[in-house]
Amino acid sequence: MSLRDEKLNEALRESAAAFLSREAGRQSLITVTRAQVAEGGKTGVIYISVLPETAEAAAVAFANRHRTEFAAFFSKQVRGARMPHVEFVVDMGEKNRRRLDELSS
Repeated sequence: MSLRDEKLNEALRESAAAFLSREAGRQSLITVTRAQVAEGGKTGVIYISVLPETAEAAAVAFANRHRTEFAAFFSKQVRGARMPHVEFVVDMGEKNRRRLDELSS
C-alpha cells in the first residue's frame, strides 16, 4: 500500500469518526475501527463497531444513507483529497475479538 493510500485511510477514519459522533443519535455508540481504500483510491470501506449489538443494522443503514453528507463533510475537513465512494460495514474482526474476550473471562 502506498503512503498516499495510508494517509487517505487515516483521513477517512478520522473524518468518519467525527461525522458519526456529530450526526448519529444517542441510541447507540458507533465507533469507527478502521478504513480501507482500494488501490487507486476510487472505492473504500469504513468499518464500524456498534454497541449495543442489536442496533448494528440500524447504525449501518444510517451511515450508508448519509454518505452524501459525509462526502461533503470529508471535502471540508480534508483539502486536496478526492473522496472515494465509500460503504459502511460492521467490523466482524472487532466483533469476534469481543466474543473471544467474553469467552476467556
